[in-house]
Amino acid sequence: MINYRILLPTDYDEVSALWNSIDGMGLRSLDDSREGIEKYLARNPATSFIAEEGKKAIGCILCGHDGRRGYIYHACVLPEYRGKGIGSHLVSLACSALKSEGITKCALVCFASNETGSSFWRSQSWEHRTDLNYFNLTLNENNK
Repeated sequence: MINYRILLPTDYDEVSALWNSIDGMGLRSLDDSREGIEKYLARNPATSFIAEEGKKAIGCILCGHDGRRGYIYHACVLPEYRGKGIGSHLVSLACSALKSEGITKCALVCFASNETGSSFWRSQSWEHRTDLNYFNLTLNENNK
């Protein structure tokens, strides 16, 4: 049986191992460190979720907002559990949590080379924007 619940800072070791097991996650050394995730969850305590089978993390969605827009980071499901609605349910939980906090729009970034992820987001009716340019500025060179 799959259990879904709010992602807690104490889940860090388990979700970090999950993220590191998925190809192409785009993890950052500082942002995705224990301290970085604890800071993120303190700011957004009710919008990220974990899917577990027993005590094993099989899926996760890191989601939050800045008061205006919602953002999804590190949404993943272990390959052997894909196609069972777990990812869809995690997205639904995150979006419902954002709505309950008054957020009306959500965004995410999916690497162009991640066809599995792109196919998933299309299947969830997310709009693929081709009219935007995405810009990045590294503020701390230690964040590899």
